[in-house]
Amino acid sequence: MATFGESPEHTIEILNIVPLQGPGGIVAPSCLAAISLAVDEINRGAGILGREIRTTNIDGGRPPHEVATEVSALLATGMTHAITGWHTSAVRRAVAHAAAGRVPYLYATSHEGSTDEPPGVLLLGEHPAGQTVPAMRWLEREYGVQRWAIIGNDYIWPRRTAEAIRTGLVSPATIVLEQFVPLGFPDFSDFLHHPALDLADAVVILMVGADVARFNLQYTATGRAATQLRFSPAADENVLLAAGQEANRNFFVASSFFLDNRTSDGRDRMIRYRKRHGAFAPVLSSFGNAAYEAIHTLSALAQAAGSLAVPEILGTLDQGLLLETRGEIGGFRGNQLIRHGYLAHAYGTELDIVDRIA
Repeated sequence: MATFGESPEHTIEILNIVPLQGPGGIVAPSCLAAISLAVDEINRGAGILGREIRTTNIDGGRPPHEVATEVSALLATGMTHAITGWHTSAVRRAVAHAAAGRVPYLYATSHEGSTDEPPGVLLLGEHPAGQTVPAMRWLEREYGVQRWAIIGNDYIWPRRTAEAIRTGLVSPATIVLEQFVPLGFPDFSDFLHHPALDLADAVVILMVGADVARFNLQYTATGRAATQLRFSPAADENVLLAAGQEANRNFFVASSFFLDNRTSDGRDRMIRYRKRHGAFAPVLSSFGNAAYEAIHTLSALAQAAGSLAVPEILGTLDQGLLLETRGEIGGFRGNQLIRHGYLAHAYGTELDIVDRIA
């Protein structure tokens, strides 16, 4: 590791927001381990702007106002330089309001495509029009799906994504059932036994983490898994492990990145991850990789702008900055990172890429 000073003036402090409880808590071990790897890799080089980086992890599984209050207190110290996170869009809205553009805020989770974010909020996750809708069209084309049912958590991302689905599909009549439930909802019987579900060829699951696993278990118990497809833009290998391989039959997942050991980048990253955390580390999942990439993207933006100040970063993006991430060259359109997506099919507790989607 390069030699750095120990005083605050010689460090870059990053607040990292990951849910440590609630439905999203299932992904926390993967995210935190992946972030640790990214920090180690950057600090073994020149750090960010020649300074060592350190992370403070904040529990993003609490109510949004609680998370925002803690972020406000830490920003008030003047010693916080950036925020990254994998968490819900409800938390993002509260944190973005609290941050008020004072530091760059890199949001790594799939989102609802909001266009009214405060300055400094950069959306690294997938936009529904660039991932969810194209994946559904792929399933319509390849599997003959004509009618969909939607089950989602009751907050911003699922509801706004459902709107994007209704707009993006050929006809709103293709949605035969739509239901939203609270985070952590225990029993999906009303949805699973609704007569309209019999009309659906496939189900879109707009829920988070453990809620997806719980739904898949209850869904499979009804016997529907053999005849109806399921699709989620918010599941990873941890969700598959939590549900068990029998619950993942005919289950498809979309993401901008899946760790593929068949590629040199995937193999190299897995080797580095295992070397740092050992053979019994949490699975290096697609969500963990999103958190990992957020740290590296922050480093690349700072290097390009020569600063972590929000105006300088935004000015650099306005000039058409291109970034190389995950072996691909991509840029920002406004505050949205543009990248290709992939559709994977669950086989047991693993995800196998079946196609690239626009």
